[in-house]
Amino acid sequence: MGRIPSLKNFNAFPHAEDHLLKKTYSGAIVTILGLIIMVTLFAHELTFYLTTYTMHQMSVDLKRGETLPIHINVSFPSLPCEVLSVDAIDMSGKHEVDLHTNIWKLRLDKYGHIIGTEYLSDLVEKEHGTHDHDHGKEHPVEEKKPEHPFNEDADKMVKSVKLAMENGEGCRVYGALDVQRVAGNFHISVHGLNIFVANQIFEGSNHVNVSHVIHTLSFGPEYPGVHNPLDDNSRILHEASGTFKYYIKVVPTEYRYLSKKVLPTNQFSVTEYFVPMRPTDRSWPAVYFLYDLSPITVTIKEERRNFLHFITRLCAVLGGTFAMTGMLDRWMYRIIESVSSSKPRSGMR
Repeated sequence: MGRIPSLKNFNAFPHAEDHLLKKTYSGAIVTILGLIIMVTLFAHELTFYLTTYTMHQMSVDLKRGETLPIHINVSFPSLPCEVLSVDAIDMSGKHEVDLHTNIWKLRLDKYGHIIGTEYLSDLVEKEHGTHDHDHGKEHPVEEKKPEHPFNEDADKMVKSVKLAMENGEGCRVYGALDVQRVAGNFHISVHGLNIFVANQIFEGSNHVNVSHVIHTLSFGPEYPGVHNPLDDNSRILHEASGTFKYYIKVVPTEYRYLSKKVLPTNQFSVTEYFVPMRPTDRSWPAVYFLYDLSPITVTIKEERRNFLHFITRLCAVLGGTFAMTGMLDRWMYRIIESVSSSKPRSGMR
C-alpha cells in the first residue's frame, strides 16, 4: 500500500532527533522547579476538593408547638447577685418572674474573678391576667406596700448588698431558658426586689448601674460559620443610668451536614436602644432582650464538589505546568547555546 507523502504532516507526536535529547543542568533545574510547582498545585486542588461549601435555601416555617432555647451568659460588674433576677414575658400571656430554671448566678469580685456560685432550681410563675405588663414595656419594682416594710431578714439583706457593692462585687448570670415559640422578652433587672428594699439599697432608681458584658447570647446550638452579633458586647455606664433594649429578630435555621444529620437551631439579627433615666420615671433600669420570630426558615446544606470537576481541574493545572516548564527549558537551552557559541568567535578575533 502506497503512503501519502503529506499524511505525516498531521502527526501530533513527532519524534525528536538524537541531538535534541541532550540532558543539561538547566533542564534539571527547570524539571525540579516544575515538580515543586506541580506538587504544590496538586495539594491545593486536593484541599479545595475536600473542603465542603454551603448552600442556603429559604422556605416558610411550619414548626408548631416547639420551645425556643435561649442561652445567656451576661456579667454585671456593678450589681451583686442578690439583687438580680431574670424575668420572662411572652405574647401568649405567660409571665415568669425571677426565672430560675437552669440559671446560675456567679458572684464576682472587683477583678472579675468568681468567688461564689449559686444555682437556682425553683420556678415562680404568675399569670398574665394578674399583672398588667405590656410586651416589652418596663415595669417598676413591686410597689405593693406591706404592713411591715422591713423585718430582720430585709434589714440583713440591705446590709449584705451594701457591703457587697462597697467591695465592688458583681454577678454573672448564665444558663438556658426554654420559652414558648412566640414573640416575647426576657430581662435581667432588680425588679424582683421590694420597692422599700430597693430604695434602701440604691437610694433611688438613678443609682442602679446596669453596665453589662454579654459574653454569649444564642437561640440554639452553634453550627459551623454561625455569627452571634451580641457575643463579647460590653455596655458600661459611667454617669447616667438607664434601660438597655435589644430588639432581636430570630430566624429559624436548619443545618444539614454531609452525614445527613440535621441540626435545628436559630440565628438572629439585633438592633439596640438605650433609654436614659429621667427624674419623673417610675420604672427601674434593666436590660431587655425583646425577640420576635421570622416566618421564614433558612436551610444551610453542606455540599462537596464533584469528583469529575476535580479531575478536570487537576489535569488542566498539571498539564499547563508541564507545558510551561517545557517551554522554559527550550528557551533556556537556546539562550545558553547562543551564549556558548558566541564566545569562541570572539576569541578568534
